[in-house]
Amino acid sequence: MTQTIGPDSRVTLVDGSGYIFRAYHGLPPLTRKSDGAPIGAVSGFCNMIYKLIADERDADQPSHLAVIFDASGQTFRNDIYPLYKAHRPPAPEDLVPQFPMIREATRAFGLPCIELAGYEADDLIATYARQAAALGARVRILSSDKDLMQLINDQISLHDPMKDRPMGAEAVMEKFGVTPDKVIDVQSLAGDSADNVPGAPGIGPKTAAELLSLYGTLENLLDHAGEIKQPKRRETLIKFREQIEISKRLVTLMDDVPVLEHLEHFYVREPDPETLFAFLRKMELRTLTSRVEAGFKRDGYIADKAHHDGAGTPDTADTPEVTSFAPIHTEVYETVTTLERLHDWIARIKAQGFVAVDTETDALSSVSGGLVGISLAVEPSIACYIPVGHVTGSERGKNGDLFADPADALSLLPGQMPLDPVLAALKPLLEDDAILKIGQNIKYDLAVFAQHGITLGPIDDTMLMSFSLDAGRYNHGMDELSVRILEHKPISFKEICGSGKAQITFDRVPLDVATRYGAEDADVTLRLWHILKPRLSKERSTTVYETLERPLVPVIAAMEAAGVKVDVAELSRLSLDFGQRMLALEAQAHEQAGVRFNLGSPKQLGEILFDKMGLPGGKKTATGQWSTDASMLEDLAGQDHPLPRTIVDWRTIAKLKSTYSDALKDAINPATGRVHTSYNMVGAATGRLSSTDPNLQNIPIRTEEGRRIRHAFIAEPGHVLISADYSQIELRLLAHVGDIPQLKKAFIEGYDIHAMTASEMFGVPIDGMDPMIRRQAKAINFGIIYGISAFGLARQLGIPQSEARDYIATYKQRFPGIQIYMDQMKAMARENMYVETVFGRRCWVPGIMAKSQAEQAFAERQAINAPLQGAAADIIKRAMIRLPGALGKAQLSARMLLQVHDELVFEAPASEAEATCALVSKVMENAAMPAVQMSVPLVVDARFAANWAQAH
Repeated sequence: MTQTIGPDSRVTLVDGSGYIFRAYHGLPPLTRKSDGAPIGAVSGFCNMIYKLIADERDADQPSHLAVIFDASGQTFRNDIYPLYKAHRPPAPEDLVPQFPMIREATRAFGLPCIELAGYEADDLIATYARQAAALGARVRILSSDKDLMQLINDQISLHDPMKDRPMGAEAVMEKFGVTPDKVIDVQSLAGDSADNVPGAPGIGPKTAAELLSLYGTLENLLDHAGEIKQPKRRETLIKFREQIEISKRLVTLMDDVPVLEHLEHFYVREPDPETLFAFLRKMELRTLTSRVEAGFKRDGYIADKAHHDGAGTPDTADTPEVTSFAPIHTEVYETVTTLERLHDWIARIKAQGFVAVDTETDALSSVSGGLVGISLAVEPSIACYIPVGHVTGSERGKNGDLFADPADALSLLPGQMPLDPVLAALKPLLEDDAILKIGQNIKYDLAVFAQHGITLGPIDDTMLMSFSLDAGRYNHGMDELSVRILEHKPISFKEICGSGKAQITFDRVPLDVATRYGAEDADVTLRLWHILKPRLSKERSTTVYETLERPLVPVIAAMEAAGVKVDVAELSRLSLDFGQRMLALEAQAHEQAGVRFNLGSPKQLGEILFDKMGLPGGKKTATGQWSTDASMLEDLAGQDHPLPRTIVDWRTIAKLKSTYSDALKDAINPATGRVHTSYNMVGAATGRLSSTDPNLQNIPIRTEEGRRIRHAFIAEPGHVLISADYSQIELRLLAHVGDIPQLKKAFIEGYDIHAMTASEMFGVPIDGMDPMIRRQAKAINFGIIYGISAFGLARQLGIPQSEARDYIATYKQRFPGIQIYMDQMKAMARENMYVETVFGRRCWVPGIMAKSQAEQAFAERQAINAPLQGAAADIIKRAMIRLPGALGKAQLSARMLLQVHDELVFEAPASEAEATCALVSKVMENAAMPAVQMSVPLVVDARFAANWAQAH
């Protein structure tokens, strides 16, 4: 059935991908209780779609409506510019299996579910919008994506569903400083860091709008760039013209996509009750099912539950846990403004023996942020806020300090106490061993107090309690925990400080508002502690929390505060050298091609490789342009002609320069001259730490050029850096946990594990072994830990899939214990919905019983890998916890600076280097004991040098 589009038609196009990520990030996680599959995003998406349908029905109902999604895989823009969106991280692990469920949900609600490989959702939206407008229809796009602003005209409107407001020409002018028809030109000049669109370096939206107001169009501007008076702008526009033109191709939405579904099929229809309720029942979304049922009854669409087989009352529910606490009312909190009242609170805390603590600062970094206020909670709803640094004035200071010149001075808001007396009163309490300090992500508060000479302790952390209990099952942020466990949505930071350019820092928030926000954090934390603490013993998670997570907090905080010294001059030299290498490779490429061309232009490169040189294997994209993405170039680089390898090398150097040697200089704290990363202690379900702002765990080391980045990480004068790295720890754990005799023997006797594996698999002697055979065995050894497929192994080794499949089969046949281990872990996951490390860490595996084969395969790979990666994370954490005490006992003054998965980095006096290496190695190698007696030795390679590269 179809419905003709005409002047009376109203077409609504929904940005489905935007809805997905809004549902995932904006709502607490949720799992299906029958099988543990993650369904938080599915639940949020369904609620939003149901609300959309209801809202559209109540308003001027559209005649046609469709939900548009991004298809998986790369798009034609990656062929235009291989680095397009290249820096974006992969989708969260627990979101990936929800993508097909959300498509199913869309269809269950009776809505067209549209996507097309090779194109983005925005391109499909642009295509359908133009088609509908050409037929005289009015089009309404539901999305907060700024890229869609280029489509706005008299017939096509944009509505932001997050802010529930229309985004017309005024919103475009506010965002870009131009009318909708000029949005593409502004984005071409300004670029887009979120999508890795390069644009013109140094030209932002404001400058771009100014230039376009003078020259009208981008093409006219570029044609007359030589006339621009400002030298820097003139040179930039001339030098980067082709990059700007590439950027325009990237930001311009394609409105002639060869779509497969026709507009007429998007006519609005009611969903089929049986299909919809069957889906909601399968997802176990009881609350939504009841709402939909009530809506259907109200509209006369169904008469009673018999129409859907009792779908409104399944056994499981999507509602959060319920507690017996009284509701949270932020109006009851106290603002403490006198020392007398502060001492009253201190006395009550001492009598009680525990308190929830939270700090507010004027910056995100605990190293550079100034203390603005302190919150305390002693009972649910009994909490206070102590303001010490709220200010007014044109300049922002730190900790309430006044400037010397009264004309430039910041004024402390009235009603506050000076910082020093407050800290003097609190210090004995915060350091009292008899008073338990409770926090949510208390590592941050610990670091803030440390800046003021206060050693916070002893501590409890509700975030880490949640992580110890539910890693891989839920998220562990305070807002998510509060909604899920307390059924309370806390005040958000954006509500009180705003967002974007209008966002203020916390020291500008009025005291009454700051009190409601800050004290609520402490109140919520205390309530969570009352619930989560008893669960630890009930659910056998106390050991993990008490021996691995809680004692690691001060260790990590000290590492973050210490930072690592970076040689700015070395980074500058690297940038210069990388730039020269790029020029040399460019000249080499021109010589190999026999013609000059722009190495950064995929279009020109494709024409050179396939039209001019006639290299085999070329494929054209949907736009008719040759594909020159990374995989294509790697395939070509293995052939006889040298040009593809030169291009690959040039791209590698270009990425190192922009991502590391240039960007790391901006990450240096000017006050310390060091880089201070932040470690996320709840980032991975396996317990692995992750590093951000900047990410120092992702500096490349596999290439010589990548290793040179580590040369810039140096020790202070008279000191050295020590790198201590576990050797093949996950393979050793596989040998131990899987009880693999051949692997255990190899590790015990110190054999080359990869050569031994090759010998076992292929029946060749270790002596004189072909390096290629060893390489193949090495790829399987490491790949098997992650459940590598025949496709993945074939691509990695450059062999046919059939051969790779035979290799894997031979491996499992020669080491039968591997298959037994894999089967045991999958069985454990199916029985319990989680697997465990040898140290008792519980890693939840959502989706192991999912009906979708893709979801189940994903969960099985998690079940196989998590006990190994998790145990490796447990071991290095045990070592990190022991090392500060061991170094102190040995009177060695080394400081731990970094953790990079299986590696620890220290800074030590040169005179203590050898003794420190020996001690660190001993502690790390024995870290599993006494909890686990390893059947194979753990081996640590510790070296020292003046910089990180030489020490590794």
